[in-house]
Amino acid sequence: MRLDFFLSKCTGISRKEARRQIMAGRVTVDGTLCKKSATTVTADQAMSRDDQALQLPGEHRYLMMNKPVDVVSATTDDLHTTALNLIPPEWRRDLHIAGRLDRDTTGLLLLTTDGQWSHRVTSPRSDCAKTYQVWLAEPLSEDAIQQLEAGILLKSETDKTAPAKVEMIAPAHIRLSITEGRYHQVKRMLAAVGNHVERLHRERIGAITLEPSLAPGEYRELTEAEINSF
Repeated sequence: MRLDFFLSKCTGISRKEARRQIMAGRVTVDGTLCKKSATTVTADQAMSRDDQALQLPGEHRYLMMNKPVDVVSATTDDLHTTALNLIPPEWRRDLHIAGRLDRDTTGLLLLTTDGQWSHRVTSPRSDCAKTYQVWLAEPLSEDAIQQLEAGILLKSETDKTAPAKVEMIAPAHIRLSITEGRYHQVKRMLAAVGNHVERLHRERIGAITLEPSLAPGEYRELTEAEINSF
């Protein structure tokens, strides 16, 4: 199909406006600037406008984002910036979040239009490990590590958490992996052993690791291998 038709179909703008944007040098094809509207392209080529990838409607989208602090994991919010506010309007359609983060928690956020895929990510049956870097108010004791790794009873609950995995980075800085998604779970687990979470950053979900080059607020498409890991 023609490049101007592809751009129009992806974004909802008119063919005339698509041609104007292409001539203005805003569109690349396979990483190369293209100013010819009549260029023939195929859907399997990598095309972008203003460095944002283009995708035809009807195809599922899978993204990872490095969520900044003070951004909420929601599609809409009247008071705060949402994760979807950081996505271009033409990409937001039908996107939802697979595995939310608290407003003050940063790091890996997965967004998709594929409901079945997001269910596999978030379902308790998937036993999917989520890994966080955790900065604490106090050094973590050996006894606290043993409690976390054995499973701990949280306040107002009757069942212990599943065993966690703790890796010491520094006395008050740990890497914590859990397989559940209880409400404020990491913060409540550390509170249960007499500590306090000062900062929380998610770096991994299952086999998907946050891209180190992504600055806060930036995102990229998942690779086929990452998508197929669930």
